[in-house]
Amino acid sequence: MTLKARPFRSVLVANRGEIAVRVLSEAQMTDLRAIAVYSEADAGAMHVRTADEAVCIGPAAASESYLNPEAILNAAQQTGAEAIHPGYGFLSENAAFARAVIEAGLVWIGPPPEAIEAMGDKARAKALMIEAGVPTLPGWQGEDQSAANLKAEADAVGYPLLIKAVAGGGGRGMRIVRGASEFDEALASARREAKSAFGDEAVLLERFVERGRHVEIQVFADTHGNVIHLGERDCSAQRRRQKVIEESPSPAVDEDLRQRMGADAVAAAKAVDYVGAGTVEFLLDDDGNYYFLEMNTRLQVEHTVTEAVTMYDLVQWQFDVAAGHPLPVSEDLTEDNFVGHGIEVRLYAEDPLNGFAPQTGLIAHYNPDGRTPGVRTDIGYETGDQIGTDYDPMIAKLISRGETRDAAIDYLIDHLKEAPLLGVKTNRDFLIRLLDTQAFRNGEIRTSDLDAWADDGEGPFAPIPLPFEALAVAAADIAATETPVLRSASVTSFDVDFEADGEAVTVRVEQTPTGGVVVTEGDARAEVEILERWAEVLKVRIDGVVRMVPAAVGADDALYTALPERLARIVEASPWSDGAGSDPSKVVAPVSGAVVALNVKPGDAVKAGDVVAVMEAMKMEMRLTAEADGVVAVVNAEAGSQASGGAVLIELDLNERG
Repeated sequence: MTLKARPFRSVLVANRGEIAVRVLSEAQMTDLRAIAVYSEADAGAMHVRTADEAVCIGPAAASESYLNPEAILNAAQQTGAEAIHPGYGFLSENAAFARAVIEAGLVWIGPPPEAIEAMGDKARAKALMIEAGVPTLPGWQGEDQSAANLKAEADAVGYPLLIKAVAGGGGRGMRIVRGASEFDEALASARREAKSAFGDEAVLLERFVERGRHVEIQVFADTHGNVIHLGERDCSAQRRRQKVIEESPSPAVDEDLRQRMGADAVAAAKAVDYVGAGTVEFLLDDDGNYYFLEMNTRLQVEHTVTEAVTMYDLVQWQFDVAAGHPLPVSEDLTEDNFVGHGIEVRLYAEDPLNGFAPQTGLIAHYNPDGRTPGVRTDIGYETGDQIGTDYDPMIAKLISRGETRDAAIDYLIDHLKEAPLLGVKTNRDFLIRLLDTQAFRNGEIRTSDLDAWADDGEGPFAPIPLPFEALAVAAADIAATETPVLRSASVTSFDVDFEADGEAVTVRVEQTPTGGVVVTEGDARAEVEILERWAEVLKVRIDGVVRMVPAAVGADDALYTALPERLARIVEASPWSDGAGSDPSKVVAPVSGAVVALNVKPGDAVKAGDVVAVMEAMKMEMRLTAEADGVVAVVNAEAGSQASGGAVLIELDLNERG
């Protein structure tokens, strides 16, 4: 089957979040009717509000909505849509869906189904690349998927190695194995995640390059035989094989290497008769050798970085190619075509210091249109939107362009500080610190660095002390807006018990004749006065200096503030709260999600750090560990069941401490 491109006047976007908003907006800018689909959970979502028309396609579960081809095709028929853009994720790399779209007489804004199939099977793709002369990593791929055979082949390949899901990508279904003793558990985990994410538990094995860089090449092809590359993106800043920062050009790639990698990326695309936007991913070692990893047969999340440095609009290119037009340029990109330096970060609702656990809640305030020059924001959520547990927790992409790499970094840091999201915990502070590490500033980040820092609690993973200023502002806000029980006009000083980011803190508050307060906690002291109050900012005088502090009250009645050092969530503690920290005798679900594995049963002895259960939420697998030595007393969950955030899954009888 081949793609038959033709003009179209309407586009249905089979996706959600920021990419759906982006594609719908692009369609409207070219006078195309922009049609959205949504699940019941997304009835009020930003992409629905953006569209000219929107159709509900099913319940919250992605399997019954965004992953339901029949529902999406019915929506296209109902609305008279003439083309379908899949975005990324969900059905974007589903060859059967692409084929069904074409057979329904619609324009598929993507590559041919045959190309998706060829590159979607990682073992087949690797074989095709070897045939095309594209460098690949040593490893094994084959039909015998028995655990015994995989273990034998792993021993033959040698360690460290990477177990990789044959289907899918995005870091899911991948596990690093550093020694033979780790293989069985890693294989089971990789298969489980691959089965959940892609419906296929088959894996392949590859030699793992410990200190590699992830460098990928953007390719584009039309139906007239033109295939070009648009340079590289460096995506080496990764956690758990998922990208955190992307940039172009790569600090490790010179013009000679760019053209060699680009030529191999073009060869990879030609090997499968590619059409449209695609990305060929390579692993680059410190000796300048590079190896094919995979091809993503869709528009990448980080395509915006390429747009930043080329000034090309890749979504409009997709529309043009699908309509049968030739590419607007016919030459590969060179260093002379770059316009400065581009960097992208992904703003997530997650807690990086707690294993990147996904977060939920109502956005009390988010205005990404800050004053910082050179920063573009692609958003999927606005103030008042709810972030739930049903989908990936990415909120926005922030893309900077500067004349130099340092300028692009500084623009992003400044923007993150001045345009915070309040009401839900995010990775904002982590991103600021990561961007400002010496390793990133010097362009030295490798794919393994973030995970190593996380294990050691170093770099951007080191805890950030709560600034006393945040407590002082919260205390002044309470003093100015509340008359708590047992306080009266004759009371000029009182204690306030706070829960600040989960920790119990008591501050002393003394009212001043001018209407402000003096707040003390230990040796820390500040005189604070709330001068003006808006919905999302407090104008305060702190020790004589007037400042604007982003602040908003969340749905949980906590005050969320954003200081340059870090975000803070502070709430006046309930009178019955004892301020106790986590109980090491209980293993608690960090978020709502599925319990995919239980590794213990009553009577089992465990040690601190042992993985006792595995949960999955928002496409992320989380390993839950024991905090102390003990014996399993009670198991309150079953593998395959759902658990709400905060639920006690396992109870331990702790060993007595000497």
